[in-house]
Amino acid sequence: MKQFFSNFKGDLFGGVTAGVVALPLALAFGVSSGMGPSAGLYGAIFISFFAALFGGTNTQISGPTAPMTAVTMVLVASVVAAFGGDLQEALPSILFVFLLAGVMQIGLGLLKVGQFIRYIPYPVVSGFMTAIGVIILITQLFPMLGYYPKEDAELATEFRSVSQEVILNKMLKEEAGDGVLVLEDFKGAIARAEKITMDDIEKEAAIQAKNAASGVKGTIFYAGRAFKNIDWLELALGVITIVIIYGFKKVTTVIPSTLVALVAVTAGAYFLGLDYRPIQEIPAGFPELRLELFSGFKFSAVSPYIFTAFTLALLGSIDSLLTSVVADNLTKTRHEPNKELVGQGIGNGVAALFGGIPGAGATIRTVVNINSGGKTRLSGMVAGLLLLFILLAMGPVASQIPAAVLAGILVTVGIGVMDYKGLRAARFMPVSEVIIMVVVLLLAVFWNLVYAVGIGLVLASIVFMKKMGDVTAGLSRVLPLETYGTDKSLDLDHDGYKDVFIKRLQGPLFFGFTSEFQDMAEQIPAEAQWVIIRMKQVPYMDQSGVYALEDVVRQLTKSSRKVLFTGLQERPLAFMEKANIFKGLDNDVHFFDHLNDALRFIKEKESEKTS
Repeated sequence: MKQFFSNFKGDLFGGVTAGVVALPLALAFGVSSGMGPSAGLYGAIFISFFAALFGGTNTQISGPTAPMTAVTMVLVASVVAAFGGDLQEALPSILFVFLLAGVMQIGLGLLKVGQFIRYIPYPVVSGFMTAIGVIILITQLFPMLGYYPKEDAELATEFRSVSQEVILNKMLKEEAGDGVLVLEDFKGAIARAEKITMDDIEKEAAIQAKNAASGVKGTIFYAGRAFKNIDWLELALGVITIVIIYGFKKVTTVIPSTLVALVAVTAGAYFLGLDYRPIQEIPAGFPELRLELFSGFKFSAVSPYIFTAFTLALLGSIDSLLTSVVADNLTKTRHEPNKELVGQGIGNGVAALFGGIPGAGATIRTVVNINSGGKTRLSGMVAGLLLLFILLAMGPVASQIPAAVLAGILVTVGIGVMDYKGLRAARFMPVSEVIIMVVVLLLAVFWNLVYAVGIGLVLASIVFMKKMGDVTAGLSRVLPLETYGTDKSLDLDHDGYKDVFIKRLQGPLFFGFTSEFQDMAEQIPAEAQWVIIRMKQVPYMDQSGVYALEDVVRQLTKSSRKVLFTGLQERPLAFMEKANIFKGLDNDVHFFDHLNDALRFIKEKESEKTS
């Protein structure tokens, strides 16, 4: 406990500063997710506190982040659409997926997966981060222009027929669930259908219009309508916010420019009495425990999103551990990756129980914390408690923030999150890596964030295997014994060994190299009677490599050639013995520690033939 408060003053100031920086971003990410500003604030409160308390990075400040919010936005839109556009009905399923993601994250930590996260290829990460920025920029177009498809009456009329179909489907499902829908008697269904009013149809049409115009593709498709219906006041507020964020940084970086923009533009719009659109109301008081995610749980509603939950868990882990590395570099300390994943999982799980969106370690907030004096996990807990205090004391005030201000903040986040380093490096990167980055970028923006990462990993793995196979093939070769004549380590006269060929392998014998390995075996000339396979530089063999080796050896022995192995390392030898791949070849396959030993053996056998 004494060590916990060893840097109380620094941690207090660091936590308060980081919490202030987190406030506008939490509200903005909550709005962007589709769940409202309160969900972003709740997520920032609980994730920051519990991830700091149980995590493995002392100075980490956690909360909603751009990558996590981008995936959350897609998930929320998908689940809400499945529930006919009603967020309240969809909420238990959404929160359960968030909770599941937290549990999965804890599982990743307990399984000690943390140390393997760093092996994700940079082109995949680069393409994904740039895609996040593009998605945020595109989806904030409507709020920046003050255009809301749900309120576009002309657009809603295009969805009247669709809305009627949706209403009827809902009604029939309800009757089927109540057990009153039968083929013999539709009187009940007809009676309920007659009660459907034009207001019901208009309301549902507005929801369908909103769903159709959501996401990247919806925004692009209906961008023309947005530009025809610009709300100039909303656009002005958003632009002023962006200008202040970038301009104030040139004045000082001590005070977060995002917070300055939030307070200044909100105060100006409010006290000038401007007719702006405020954000959704933030409920007063302590967040309520959302037990409906258990009582309203339906596996059929959650099962399509289990992979999305895993994506959130994996993405949150990557995001957090990358920030942990940054923190290590600044503080000259070393984080515990698996403990950090457990802490992040607990934070996301608790946030879900209170209706908060998921998050991860936030690089900018962590750096601010460290630069402000934070050194222990107390700083992250202070940041969460500060946000809770703001919620309890200033919830009604925060509800007056213009929606366009948060849109402006998100535009700067979208611009900042893109990987410009990776984009600039595309000029001299290998073509294969550029292709991977572009494929991930395009798939993530226009199709699916989850599948984009998976496909990117598969492509990166294939490219890596091909390159490793090429490298191993380039280092490995087949040579006659005469080529080794200048090798001073050989103490034997090479004369009389023209029928001896050496196949030297260098590098792992794995599935990416098996075809080249078998091609090399065909290079051994017909006159070779003895084939020495040098494996001193082979540290690893997988199952494909072992069986390829078996095929080559059996092919050689079938043509009456003797095969001698030299320098086998312990692991490949143990694997070969367990696989028992040379069964029945005791007289044709031999093993030696050194090449000299193999040559002496050959000389003895040749001498026996001539005597």
